Amino acid sequence: MAGDSGGIRGVYGAAALVAAVGLVWTLWRGVDQPGNALAFGAFIAVGELARWGSQPGEREPAPLGAAGALAYALLGECAGRPTSHGALQVVAVVVAGVLVGAVPHVARGHGPALEHVARRVLTVGFAAACFQPLYTSGELERRIGHGAYYALFLLLLLVLTALCDAVLSAAMLRARTRYPYGPLLRDELRALLGIGSAVCATGAVVALSVAVAGLWALPVFCVPLLLTQLSFRRYAAVRTTYRQTIASLARATEIAGYTQPGHARRVAALATAVGRELGLSGPDLAVLEYAALMHDIGQLSLVDPVPEGATALLPAAEQRRIALLGGAVVRQTGAPAAVAVVVELQADPYRDQPLPARIVRAVNAYDDLTGGSGGTAGGALSALERLRLGTGHDYQPEVVESLARVLARGGLAPVPPG
Repeated sequence: MAGDSGGIRGVYGAAALVAAVGLVWTLWRGVDQPGNALAFGAFIAVGELARWGSQPGEREPAPLGAAGALAYALLGECAGRPTSHGALQVVAVVVAGVLVGAVPHVARGHGPALEHVARRVLTVGFAAACFQPLYTSGELERRIGHGAYYALFLLLLLVLTALCDAVLSAAMLRARTRYPYGPLLRDELRALLGIGSAVCATGAVVALSVAVAGLWALPVFCVPLLLTQLSFRRYAAVRTTYRQTIASLARATEIAGYTQPGHARRVAALATAVGRELGLSGPDLAVLEYAALMHDIGQLSLVDPVPEGATALLPAAEQRRIALLGGAVVRQTGAPAAVAVVVELQADPYRDQPLPARIVRAVNAYDDLTGGSGGTAGGALSALERLRLGTGHDYQPEVVESLARVLARGGLAPVPPG
């Protein structure tokens, strides 16, 4: 963990160094073309102000600010006149815009996350360092000119910047969570096809538009971007509400006294961690989480509750009956069909199950065997040993060992393999 924390501190330190050098250099040398700097700084600040209502964990809480920062980094002309600001001034303007836009959020106790600011500074600094020296030296004009190849060059540079941001984001998440790097990077690259590509494309279009129409292009792009951001926030809020509805439905077994308090939430959290450990990401991880939350919903069809809700201790035939009842209930909720399939198959032999069902079965059994609290380290080790004894038929060995690794990172004593 010390190495992981050191990696995060290294990223923060690099971002702080780049920001400090940019600010000191700009203050020492003066601001080139202050009108352009002020306009883009205000554009970025407006984007940061528009973070109101962002959902926790949102990949890009300020897309307008990100697009404005990239546009300034790739700005070569303004209304047909060459610009003269360099890469360090780009960093200084971006940092100033982010800080000004963050003031109201800080006043309410919701300042921007350090990770968000560090990534913004480093990725924009990368784009500016790649573009500005080539432009100001005239090398870009001599080799490419101002036609279609110029636009393609900007597009290529934006793709490289987006890839840099994805690699950096996955690395920071890996350092914070210790999940496998590959699935995290796949999630980040998949996100580039959504909000990431929109931000990059907007940054390029804004830079090209300002080159022709001047600074009047900024407010023209600002309004539709804000409306798009508002629509995206509403969509994200709907998704959050849907997940909360699933979680509330899952608590029905607890309220009715069929399962222990917090059982579904614990199984979902632990199953999601195991799924990430095994390489699941994106939609597959969402299916796993929803299925883990509702895996016990079939118990509501029972006349007599299972003692303490511990279905892992029941005969195999009874486990399958409850699983099939649960799958039938899930199909009536409007949840994706894949979720119902996982719930229905969670009690089958693991060789007949998809990976999410294997994970749900093993994690549910672990929570049942530890009495729901996780118990002591010795109790957890005893539960894992019982799971390992069942790897010939009931539990996939790779899932059990992934569960052991996740639990070990959560504070248990290291769990020996096998």
